[in-house]
Amino acid sequence: MEKPNILIVMTDHQRADTVLPDSMAITPNLSQFSSEGVTFANTYCSTAHCCPSRASFFSGLYPSRHGIWNNVLNPMAINTKLNSGVKLWSEDLADAGYDMNFIGKWHVCENERPSDRGWKNEVWASAVRGDYHGTIWEKFKKIAEKEEKTERQPGEIIRPGYGNLLCYGSREPAGEDHDEKVKNMTVDTILGKTGSSEPWCIYAGFLAPHDPYFPAQKYIDMYNIDDIKLPENYRDTLQDKPYIYRRMRNQIFDQLTEMEAKETIRHYMASCTQLDDSFGKILDALKESGQSENTLVIYISDHGDYCGEHGLFAKGVPAFEGAYHVPALIRWPAGIKNPGRKIEDFVSLTDFAPTLLELAGCTTEDKNFGGKSLIPFMKDMKPETWRDAIFTQFNGVELYYSQRSVITKDFRYTFNGFDRDELYHLSKDPYEMNNLADDPAYEDIKKELCRRMWIFAKEQDDPMINCYVTVGIAPVGPASVFY
Repeated sequence: MEKPNILIVMTDHQRADTVLPDSMAITPNLSQFSSEGVTFANTYCSTAHCCPSRASFFSGLYPSRHGIWNNVLNPMAINTKLNSGVKLWSEDLADAGYDMNFIGKWHVCENERPSDRGWKNEVWASAVRGDYHGTIWEKFKKIAEKEEKTERQPGEIIRPGYGNLLCYGSREPAGEDHDEKVKNMTVDTILGKTGSSEPWCIYAGFLAPHDPYFPAQKYIDMYNIDDIKLPENYRDTLQDKPYIYRRMRNQIFDQLTEMEAKETIRHYMASCTQLDDSFGKILDALKESGQSENTLVIYISDHGDYCGEHGLFAKGVPAFEGAYHVPALIRWPAGIKNPGRKIEDFVSLTDFAPTLLELAGCTTEDKNFGGKSLIPFMKDMKPETWRDAIFTQFNGVELYYSQRSVITKDFRYTFNGFDRDELYHLSKDPYEMNNLADDPAYEDIKKELCRRMWIFAKEQDDPMINCYVTVGIAPVGPASVFY
């Protein structure tokens, strides 16, 4: 079979459940799309943070090996460059003769642009070298000069000395808005490939539904506030969890009333509907170009959003489901057998690099990927061996934390180097309400999952193994790998 064209749409902050059945999100285009392809229903990112997650998607490696841990456009970043020797799949595809086109959000490393990594046609890129995502003192001076508000408006979070934050609202799209540009440029680029004789790859990186949530009013109006439900664990007191979780909730998100929390969720879902509309227009352009049959289309996100889980929004240090579980749907009429399937096996964002290289006919024997090719699933075949657990790596954002988690079908264990550990019996407690880490009845399970964490750490060259007396505080240490 000839090499397929590749079209990738990556969103930012989108939860997996917004594209799954029974979702509150209204996404007719994605529903139709999933019926024509394969839904990987248990896909997880390596880190619930843009830069390390995107670097994992493009490299097929975990942060401990690609070197990106935090926001690279910020002076608090641990690293701003990919580790020496790291190669992205875009470079291999360019070498294999693909016409490479990049549009939208990059946010992989600070010292290089997409055009430095195989994307020969950098149509337009954001979150690149020269952008700055930190905060300068002059901004705080302006905040201090503003008159203090005496009353909080709906959806507003009061933050003395930081500037108040409005969590939601409406904004009509304009031609120069980031996601409007991405949509329009992607449509134009696809139509420009009509009749092309060489395989092409187009990447479209959107910002939505990143917080704060400001979709157009017509999408908000599609949702009745009375139909919006708070998550089952919204009222979690977080008393058995690390204190920083409670601080985030009590200091920040508890300012929102329950009705305001529902409005925040409503606006988040409306943002997903607006994305779905843009995705539909991109698919229409692909159909118009006459190239749908042999074009592999991937719809995916870098990480999720808590969206009210445990009373939290956005993303951050907690390793809860909402921030790590991401959408992943693939359609390829010429190559997917028995479309309409939902795969329940654990999938990682690191699986997409080996998948794309195999499709392009590139050699992968010399690659030590953290993931594996998804092509057997696309052919409706069960791989001979496949993972039974997902592992995550997190070292913080502008505030540093050491956190690693292990997710199996039945349990999630999280090692928190800064506070108490967490263990949830997912098959009995899917909303992660009851922390069993200190329950003697689960001590053996906790230690075994911790041992598996260290096995993965060894495989991925994770440097978090220092045994100094004040930092060697996991239930069992790295030597348990060799027991």
